[in-house]
Amino acid sequence: MLGHDDPTVIRMLQDLTGIDPKSIPLDDKETMSLFTSTKALGVTPEQINSQVGSFGVPEFGTKFVRDMLVDTKPTTFEELIRISGLSHGTDVWLNNAQTLIQEKTATLSEAICTRDDIMTYLIKKGLPPDKSFKIMENVRKGKGLKPDQEEIMKEFNVPDWYIDSCKKIKYMFPKAHAVAYVTMAFRIAWFKVHYPLAYYTAFYTIRATEFDSEFMIYGKEKVKAKMKEIEMMGNNATQKDKGMYTILELVLEMYERGFEFLNIDLYKSHSTKFQIEDGKIRPPLSSIAGLGGIAAESIYEAAKAEGHFMCIDDLQIKAKIGKSTTELLAKFGCLDGMSQSNQISLFG
Repeated sequence: MLGHDDPTVIRMLQDLTGIDPKSIPLDDKETMSLFTSTKALGVTPEQINSQVGSFGVPEFGTKFVRDMLVDTKPTTFEELIRISGLSHGTDVWLNNAQTLIQEKTATLSEAICTRDDIMTYLIKKGLPPDKSFKIMENVRKGKGLKPDQEEIMKEFNVPDWYIDSCKKIKYMFPKAHAVAYVTMAFRIAWFKVHYPLAYYTAFYTIRATEFDSEFMIYGKEKVKAKMKEIEMMGNNATQKDKGMYTILELVLEMYERGFEFLNIDLYKSHSTKFQIEDGKIRPPLSSIAGLGGIAAESIYEAAKAEGHFMCIDDLQIKAKIGKSTTELLAKFGCLDGMSQSNQISLFG
């Protein structure tokens, strides 16, 4: 019910593969291995510059969470839920659980990860349920512990590290949210392992707003060059550059797994959707930077209605597009072999 892309991605994956996402086993070993290694993808960490295979997996694809995965090495669904709680809280992981785990003061299963953890832990320790609940509420809202709450925790032998951890927390994620997020993420990750073409097609269509065919569909060397260019920008990289970099990481991984793109085609490319064709992925017209959604839709509809354009003038009239859009199409080879005009010179 959350306002996320995940349900849309899941729906597209179901349409592409015919697999009911609810039938996906949440204990699939290969899928689980993505969170600790790249082996299930058939690539090495060096090939994709990552020790884990979670690029593009919702909740687990960012650099921040990938680093968390390297630190925690999760092997169960329950541990993924805990990591989701840690990554969505404020001052729950950094300078808190991360240090406790690194110093081996606590394990991932012992650290405070979601707000529910506090109440259930304290009840297990023997504290009265009402007091356990109030402590949880205080901590999750970032109010820390009152002196009497700290006192009762000590009385019931709650360790000092646990009490200190509670005092640092500013906001905590509810476990139910974490379960919902991780269930969706795991199902999407399952497709990444078992139906890679469908996975990449759905990701590019729904999530890759910064997809730019100029740098992405012509092989991995061009992808690596663009990644290096953005890296060299350092702090000068814009949000758009950073967004593109995230997609480039996934595109590079796709190439390293042995998959390729087809060229953009005036008659075969969809206006906005990536499509699977002959074991490859056909990018849409909208993946040309500078070619807006309205123009892409107009070209697509005209191509569908006409089946063939006699010349560039004919295309411009029927698709209602101008010179700049035509130039963009020409740059990507979409107008190869097409003459500008259909007129035959009578006096040539």
